Amino acid sequence: MNSATVLPDAHAIPLEQIDVSDPRLYQLDAWRPFFARLRAEDPVHYLADSPFGPFWSVTRFDDIVAVDRNHEVFSSQPTIVIGDLVDEIPFEMFIAMDPPKHDLQRRAVQPVVAPANLAAMEELIRSRVVEIVDNLPQGETFDWVERVSVNLTTQMLATLFDFPFEQRHKLTYWSDIAAGSPEIAGGDVSHDERVTGLRECLQAFTGIWHERKGREGSFDLISLLQRDPNTADLVDRPMEFLGNICLLIVGGNDTTRNSITAGVLALNQNPAEYDKLRADHSLIPGMVSEIIRWQTPLAHMRRTASRDTVLNGKQIRKGDKVVMWYISGNRDESVIDRADEFIIDRANPRHHIAFGFGVHRCMGNRLAEMQLRVLWEEIMQRFRMVEVMGEPERVQSNFVRGYKSLPVRLHSL
Repeated sequence: MNSATVLPDAHAIPLEQIDVSDPRLYQLDAWRPFFARLRAEDPVHYLADSPFGPFWSVTRFDDIVAVDRNHEVFSSQPTIVIGDLVDEIPFEMFIAMDPPKHDLQRRAVQPVVAPANLAAMEELIRSRVVEIVDNLPQGETFDWVERVSVNLTTQMLATLFDFPFEQRHKLTYWSDIAAGSPEIAGGDVSHDERVTGLRECLQAFTGIWHERKGREGSFDLISLLQRDPNTADLVDRPMEFLGNICLLIVGGNDTTRNSITAGVLALNQNPAEYDKLRADHSLIPGMVSEIIRWQTPLAHMRRTASRDTVLNGKQIRKGDKVVMWYISGNRDESVIDRADEFIIDRANPRHHIAFGFGVHRCMGNRLAEMQLRVLWEEIMQRFRMVEVMGEPERVQSNFVRGYKSLPVRLHSL
């Protein structure tokens, strides 16, 4: 599939040649028919040859859950992206570890999103949302990604790390390059740029770690890592330190940022749903879950078989790459009614796998939902419509399903 200048017809190409790792499928928003065919004809699909090597695609909801919950057979090590890591930056992160080590490291940072901390954060989030939306340009077209999605999530990320606020743009940049190389996820970030940028990230956070050592009473992510006995020496394991920092940056940024943009796009593409929202603002919490399902900001997670096994009748060998396509599972009509449609008043909107499943389920899912909910509460108090004025520019990646830009115009109440 990758050698063609134009994407093939999803129903004409031989089944064994379907390659859903092709990043153009996501950049061109052309992925739906390829996954629909795999779910119908070959839900656990083997591709013998791709730029990322041979791999299995798991495309149905229930099979994805079966893989995600079975960490003993389907290991997160050495990485959770479809491509293999490059030797210069062989970083480790707890999402790419199995229990018990995974559990110990995740537990160290879990308090940052504990219910009491989330409740305390809501006021801060709302004040920042208000400042952002009250300063948006009226009567002109502007980029929603830059002015709202990136702006809000980068401010929140700086708070979680207690990172120098005036340098918070660096967090966005490091997030973009962490999984942005062609070898890892089919991205367009050069190898040299990624290596240089991640070394700068490591240097910056190593400095912060040493400056913060011994500070009492702080609940930022660095202080939490320092206080936990299982991660107190993390800075002395540089690749593990860098890996976990990158994980927390991407996890605290990309999912929320791209869902903020997706919500505007989905409502514009489904005007009847926008009418529902205007008529009843109490639909916002359910709509937030539907936005996350509809977008599925991380298209896949990879596992590696730790032993020979069988999944849905297919013989998987030890060492095989097994890729769970969350983006496909969230469109599985056998599990989710009218799965290809955007419906903001679904009966069970949280029934999706965009946050993963099992021990690796997204740690910050409630924080992501809160940011989206607060943003839409404030938008609906001010604007009749956030109108999309042109096509979005999408990220080139088979991992992060994201947006580079989205031109919009505001219409006041």
